[in-house]
Amino acid sequence: MKAFVFPGQGAQFVGMGKDLYDNNAVAHEMFEKANDILGFRITDLMFAGTDEDLRQTRVTQPAIFLHSVILAKTLGEEFKPDMTAGHSLGEFSALVAAGALNFEDGLRLVSARAMAMQKACELKPSTMAAVLGLADEVVENVCAEVEGVVVCANYNSPGQIVISGEIEAVAAASEKLAAAGARRVVPLKVGGAFHSPCMEPARAELAEAIAATEIHEPVCPVFQNVDAQPHTDPAEIKANLIAQLTAPVRWTQSVRNMVAAGATEFVELGPGKVLQGLVKKIDGNMEVSGKQ
Repeated sequence: MKAFVFPGQGAQFVGMGKDLYDNNAVAHEMFEKANDILGFRITDLMFAGTDEDLRQTRVTQPAIFLHSVILAKTLGEEFKPDMTAGHSLGEFSALVAAGALNFEDGLRLVSARAMAMQKACELKPSTMAAVLGLADEVVENVCAEVEGVVVCANYNSPGQIVISGEIEAVAAASEKLAAAGARRVVPLKVGGAFHSPCMEPARAELAEAIAATEIHEPVCPVFQNVDAQPHTDPAEIKANLIAQLTAPVRWTQSVRNMVAAGATEFVELGPGKVLQGLVKKIDGNMEVSGKQ
C-alpha cells in the first residue's frame, strides 16, 4: 500500500516548482491562479527570490503548499494514494491532494494560517528548539517541570523532538535537557512557538475560516497530526485542523500507525527530503522515495 506524505515549513528552496511551471500546462495554470488568489506573484519569489524572501511566513507556507499539491495534480494516474499525511502545514497539502479540500479553499486557508501565525508571533516573543537523543517521556517530563509555557511540539522521529514555548521557558528546558543527557539541543531560527499554547490567538482566528470552508470526504484516509489517526469524516477533519495549531505534530506516531494500517511505501511530494529521512528513522524497513 502506498502512502503519500507532504512536507511542512523549512523545506523551501529558491527555484522550487519552476520546472513544473515551465513544462506542464496544468501546473502553469494552477500557479497563475494562485498568484491571483494571493494578490501577489508568489511564483516570482519561489522561482527567483532570495532565501530571505522565502523565509517570510506569508510566503513560505503557500509556496510549499503550492509545490506539493500541484506536483500531486501533475502526477495524474500515478497519484493513487491508499493513505496520506502531512507534517504541520503539509496536512493541508495532504487534504487537498486527497480531495477533502479544493485547491482554491486550501490555498486561502494556508494563506490565512500563515498570516494568523505571523500575528501571534508578533504578539509575544516565543521560540522553538530541537532536542536530539532523548526518549519522548524524558522530554515531556522536563517540559512539565519548567515554569512558564514550554511543550513538546513535534515528535519527528525517535530521539528527535522539537520543544516550543516562551523564550525563557524554552531556554530553561534546554538547559535541563542538556543536563539530562541530550546529545544536542539546537535553537531553531523560527518566528515563534508553533504548535504550542502561544499560538492560541492564531487558532481562534483560523477556526472561523476553517468552520466556513467546505470539507468533503477524502478519497483515502488522512492521518492527522493531532491524534495520528486516520480520518475520513469531514467534521472530524475540521476539528483536528483547528486543534492543530496549538497541539503537537505526532509524526512518529502517524508513520507507525500508517505502517500498522498496511503502508509498505512512502512517497514524499514537495520540496526537500526531510520526511523521507524521518520515515527511515521511524521504520528502517520502509521503501521511501520523493518527487520535487
